[in-house]
Amino acid sequence: MTVSSSGETENPVVVLFRHDLRLADNRALSAAAESGKPVIPLFIFDEVSPGIRPLGGARRWWLHHSLTALDKALGERGARLFLRSGETLSVVDDVLQKTGADMVLWNRRYDPPAIEVDTALKSGLKDRGVACASFEGQLLHEPWKPKTGSGGFYKVYTPFWRALASGDEPRAPVAAPKKIRGFDGPLASDDLADWELLPTKPDWASGLRESWQPGEAGAQRRLADFIDGALEDYAVKRDRPDRESTSRLSPYLANGEITPFQIWHALSGLDDKLGDDVLKFRKELVWREFAWHLLFHNPDLARTNFNRDFDEFPWRQDESALKAWQLGRTGYPIVDAGMRQLWETGWMHNRVRMVVASFLTKHLLIDWREGETWFWDTLVDADAANNPASWQWVAGCGADAAPYFRIFNPTLQGEKFDPHGDYVRRFVPELAKTDADSIHQPASKKAQKSTSDVKLSAVYPVALIDHREARQRALAAYQQLRGAHEHHSDQPGKRRQA
Repeated sequence: MTVSSSGETENPVVVLFRHDLRLADNRALSAAAESGKPVIPLFIFDEVSPGIRPLGGARRWWLHHSLTALDKALGERGARLFLRSGETLSVVDDVLQKTGADMVLWNRRYDPPAIEVDTALKSGLKDRGVACASFEGQLLHEPWKPKTGSGGFYKVYTPFWRALASGDEPRAPVAAPKKIRGFDGPLASDDLADWELLPTKPDWASGLRESWQPGEAGAQRRLADFIDGALEDYAVKRDRPDRESTSRLSPYLANGEITPFQIWHALSGLDDKLGDDVLKFRKELVWREFAWHLLFHNPDLARTNFNRDFDEFPWRQDESALKAWQLGRTGYPIVDAGMRQLWETGWMHNRVRMVVASFLTKHLLIDWREGETWFWDTLVDADAANNPASWQWVAGCGADAAPYFRIFNPTLQGEKFDPHGDYVRRFVPELAKTDADSIHQPASKKAQKSTSDVKLSAVYPVALIDHREARQRALAAYQQLRGAHEHHSDQPGKRRQA
């Protein structure tokens, strides 16, 4: 408890920070500040509650710096960030006992394990007579609200977009509190360094430090730069990895340092000048909403095929090929550039994400879950919904998925979207002297032996597999899957899974 200037004791209010590491458009924080109570901003590092998926290395790096920035921003307004690790319910109970807080506020989460934690928390607080309230903020439309005409959930993006686009305009974002009355009573807080979120031996984060400014201020700067720059011609140029052609807001959204409401309304008034570009970018925002909609209705999206027919797909176990893909040593320049960009910066251009995912699942016939797990560990924007939904989309087993027989040709993809080879040269320096006409060609043993200009055989790997051979093998595997289902459907007493 805190003693007021009049000598009366006052019960503080706890604000839980989770996927909302910001002050602006934080409705839970605004409600706490407006209450007039002393505020306890609390971040709980919970990786022990049932079902909670531990963060990957890149997200842990980002979290450290984001929490540092959040604490600084809170301090400028009169409060401080308290840190605790452990099970959410136990930590909140301890804080309530030690401070006498009689209210807990938070912004809602939408991944199923987190929903279970928060549902249990709300029930426990009400049983104890502690006031509590939750607010939306991570999504424009909470995932249980959009419904098809038959009352089910959407499995195809286009009607999902149409339904949302025809609805009400998303609410305006809420301004950050100008002043927060911070709690000044005794309450222990963890030392952030003790959580060991940063890599040390080895320190692989130098490229991340050069590429990103985690925190709310970094998010706002990134949004302003995008609107002033890459938004123009976004609809046409967004597939070009050799240019600054996308917003790069995804890690800030994943960590809750900016909200889709803030982004949506920042685009207001630009339709007359940049109508097609604004529309295309808003559709990308809503694709993120679609992924969360799918996750809410399919809690095991990261581990289970959305299309259960793929449960019998003949994936290959090939640790050597998987390792080559992870390291960017496949012999296909656009694939290797993407995988090295990922390792160096914690991010990869979306067009290239599709190319490398197609290569893993169709050229190498390696299970999409291997790729999803690798991205979860290495992406600064690793997202519980977008990551598995996108991997399943490319692999052909997801909702509204690209057909499995749509197999990207990495060479043609590189020539079309990196026509001068600048993207490849940036991340595959072994090919820096290669001319644009041949830079996207996979190196064969014959070509390497005959090369005199650049000795590729010593520095750049031979292609793991010929594209034509890979395509034929992938289509044969798909036919094997279809044949297995046709066989099952002919068997009495057996049902084909939907």
